[in-house]
Amino acid sequence: MSPADDLFERALVFVLKHEGGLSNDPADPGGITNFGISLRFLRAEGLLDLDHDGLADGDVDGDGDVDADDIRTMPRERAAQLYRSRWWDRHGYARIIDPAIAIKTFDLAVNMGPGPAHRCLQRAVRACWFPVSDDGVLGPKSISAVNAADARSLIAALKSEAAGFYRGLVLARPPLGTFEKGWLNRAYAQPT
Repeated sequence: MSPADDLFERALVFVLKHEGGLSNDPADPGGITNFGISLRFLRAEGLLDLDHDGLADGDVDGDGDVDADDIRTMPRERAAQLYRSRWWDRHGYARIIDPAIAIKTFDLAVNMGPGPAHRCLQRAVRACWFPVSDDGVLGPKSISAVNAADARSLIAALKSEAAGFYRGLVLARPPLGTFEKGWLNRAYAQPT
């Protein structure tokens, strides 16, 4: 396994520790979820055929549609492929030199969405005295600042920004309070 593949596998294990297996919580706006892949996500992006096998990537069971059965039957390997192509590679988390920062940013992006996670990282970088805009895009300036910042200070600031984001969600939408404890545990979790 290459170092890049090893880092992605470590990141995936960290994400799956938080995401768990099959869940169909009526309070979850993503709907039925397995390995953290929601039906809402599969329907939004799962119609693409990025592996060029003639089947929609979200059509896990091969029956020609993307529905709850695809979530129920999804193997870990398919979830890993989706995480690799739709998050890790798409947003270039391997460009982040410190493994803990790369893994933490990926984990947050899976849960809160890439834009909010990237804004949390950019605000954390600003807290470490690097002037970057919080536009939600991890472009060359943001990545350069992330890689120049002190990693221990940056991860602490990133955890704080993530916790603030989750608390803000609950304040704006009180029914999401059922997820607050888990979200805060995730915000403060330390990648190894």
